[in-house]
Amino acid sequence: MPGKQSSYEHGGNVHAAASVKSAPLEDILDFSANINPLGPPEWLRPCISRELDSVLHYPDPYASKLRQIIAEKYNVSSDNVLVANGSTELLYQLPHVLECKRAVIPVPCYIDYIKVMELAAIPIHTIDLLEENDFALDINEIERVIIPGDILILGSPNNPTGRCFNAREIKELASINPQVMFLVDEAFLEFVDGAETLGGVGPNIITLHSLTKFYGIPGLRLGFGVFPDPIAENLRQILPPWTVNSLAQKVGERALLDENYQNQSRAYCLTCKKKLQDELADFKDLKVFPSEANYLLIRLSGRTTVSMLQEKLAEKNILIRDCSNYKNLAKEKGFFRIAVRNQSNNKKFIQALAKILPATKKHSRIKKTSAIMFQGTSSNAGKSVLTAALCRILLQDGVRVAPFKSQNMSLNSFVTLQGLEMGRAQVVQAQAARLDPDVLMNPILLKPNSDTGSQVIVRGKPLGNMTVMEYFSYKKKAMTVACDCYDELAADYQAIVLEGAGSPGEVNLKSHDIVNMRMARYAESPVILVGDIDRGGVYASFVGTMEVLNQWERSLIAGFLVNRFRGKSELLQDAHDYVRAHTGKDVLGVIPYLVNHGIPEEDSVSFKEGLFEGVKPALDHIEIGIINLPHISNFTDLEPFIAEPDVYLRVISSPEEFGSPDVIILPGSKNVISDLRALQSSGMAVKIQQQAESGCRVIGICGGYQMLGKSIEDPYGIESQQASCVGLSILDMHTILAPDKTLTRKKGTHLPSGEPVVGYEIHHGVTRTDAIAIFSYEDGADCGVAATDRKTWGSYLHGIFDSDLFRRWFINDIRQSKGLSHYDGPLFSYNLEPAFDCLADTVRKGIDMDRVYELLRL
Repeated sequence: MPGKQSSYEHGGNVHAAASVKSAPLEDILDFSANINPLGPPEWLRPCISRELDSVLHYPDPYASKLRQIIAEKYNVSSDNVLVANGSTELLYQLPHVLECKRAVIPVPCYIDYIKVMELAAIPIHTIDLLEENDFALDINEIERVIIPGDILILGSPNNPTGRCFNAREIKELASINPQVMFLVDEAFLEFVDGAETLGGVGPNIITLHSLTKFYGIPGLRLGFGVFPDPIAENLRQILPPWTVNSLAQKVGERALLDENYQNQSRAYCLTCKKKLQDELADFKDLKVFPSEANYLLIRLSGRTTVSMLQEKLAEKNILIRDCSNYKNLAKEKGFFRIAVRNQSNNKKFIQALAKILPATKKHSRIKKTSAIMFQGTSSNAGKSVLTAALCRILLQDGVRVAPFKSQNMSLNSFVTLQGLEMGRAQVVQAQAARLDPDVLMNPILLKPNSDTGSQVIVRGKPLGNMTVMEYFSYKKKAMTVACDCYDELAADYQAIVLEGAGSPGEVNLKSHDIVNMRMARYAESPVILVGDIDRGGVYASFVGTMEVLNQWERSLIAGFLVNRFRGKSELLQDAHDYVRAHTGKDVLGVIPYLVNHGIPEEDSVSFKEGLFEGVKPALDHIEIGIINLPHISNFTDLEPFIAEPDVYLRVISSPEEFGSPDVIILPGSKNVISDLRALQSSGMAVKIQQQAESGCRVIGICGGYQMLGKSIEDPYGIESQQASCVGLSILDMHTILAPDKTLTRKKGTHLPSGEPVVGYEIHHGVTRTDAIAIFSYEDGADCGVAATDRKTWGSYLHGIFDSDLFRRWFINDIRQSKGLSHYDGPLFSYNLEPAFDCLADTVRKGIDMDRVYELLRL
């Protein structure tokens, strides 16, 4: 049986609250403990991780390096500095080394001032701080009361009032009262911008300091004091050895030197406090007292008592500090204290308060649409396909759902019915949810056109080309656009499935992230971290990603999802247990490796890695070679061929790989001149020309179509700094890249075959030719050029091979030229519906859907 515990009289006992509520600690909103709302420094976890090996040895018993840093900061000798397991430890030891006859304590104050003196049997004289003076310290009253042999105990800022005193006045008072010891608790002084410390300024002044509050590390416990001689030496003699552990010492050393974090904390705390004070002013039953600290003293009037308020807030997992055990704040007076937390938590507090107390305006919570987000340990981890899968699962279950990705970097794009451009991946996800694609689902699209720049498309319209640094400067506006689009989209649906980009653990990108954790925080969305086990190292990636996330980011991670596993998932349980033990998060499922799942991929990673290629059929077939361009775009134009039983699709990346294909297709490009030069310098261009001369069919789509002509000009620098380039000269045409971008959906007929086609155009090029067009559109326009032998042709029309009848005619026409009969087997229909349903069934079996619905709050 454990011994009887002493009464706990402070705030911050989240453990008891969590135990009573049977809730995890992270679900408790603790306004009773005054901790930095900015949270701990970003370097805290790396610092502790790096120094963890130091726990194999005893810590420095004197905390020498930390004491030296403190001494330099306060301009005192390190002999006058003592560090401890929190400043309260020093407070409790002080009576053993002080010769004082009486303690003078202005009240209300930190309750342990009185408790310590009572334990030491030192008489106490209290001075009431007056409510009508907003609990300001009356220096004249202090001067009147103190006598030689006293110890005067002050808090600056005072706890719980948050009021500071004039440091110069106290310094002068100490100098004219040398036989009075002044103990000044500066535990919260770091929160006060421009505050003046009294540390080391007088032989009868002691200051206590806490790193716990300001640096957001209450569980680590660290404080120090600055003491005059001989108090410092006497205190050192009675303190136990190793009172500060190795990790706390290292954190303290780093913290005190981090001026950037200190300045950020003060500015952020002030912003949060002003906003919170403004919101509290709307409650007529509350009087909020002035405070220089990171907490507010409040008096409650009306029918609701503090204990009633405390109880009702606790039902919502919110803790406040009842101040009835503070001297001079009697229970019947109705005082309580709240910490200033971050703006999101403060908003939740105000909204909860509005349901209990009358307010002059409404503070009802605008409920965020239920959301869940897939992020990955890397690019191509399977986020896009899983997002589509969950959209289809929720649709099957009767949930109105839409996909969202704030920023997509991809050369695969699509034109909506409104003539706006968006990422192809979000189009596929919209199809999974049986929705018309909407640019709200992908407000920012980046289309790389060089190694250091991209075309930036915002709300479906090109904004212009930007370098990396130019886009970094634009990102604040981009985030606003993304949030506005998210709200507009979410208002029409019951649930949103968000997709991240790359990895949230990319430390070089985190500071200006608009697509991963910051978007998840805005959407109030839990995050499932996806890892590709087929690549290897998936569990190390889970743990490693968690290690580089900030605390607020870690709190958003709901669990992990293992993707592309080949084998029995039961064999992974030991690994899942390890991840749980290391991170505190569960693996929520294992998704099997899906071969030819039929869902278009997110980007060109799978294409570049050869995953796009088909299997060579055993029966009679045609062979299509796809030219691998450095800036390939919309390679998904060729995906419908993958499932055709008589087509062998392969990627050609070098002259040596050409072989003898029946067809060569040049796909789209985001930098046509650059890609054309790459073909010419590598010898690929000559091979394409030779193949065309030998009778191989050569086809170009969009950028590939432009390359087939005699010349390409870029007088406005749209895609390249090179003004012009000689083309492959296979087709008699010339192209000029114009400033205005063509974005249009098209429906019409392929004239040579008479087959219907549907697609979309996305291009800057204007092509001039005297040749007869090969596509006629319903709106009267036409497009495309063919050589006189019809073997080589090109068009701006993306998605052309999605049309089943045209695609089959195209394949059979080539079969016939090879002397093969038309294919007479079952025809393949490029219809994603069966693929979506099959994918949904597989993912539903592999993921814990009960947990997903819990996270969605549906």
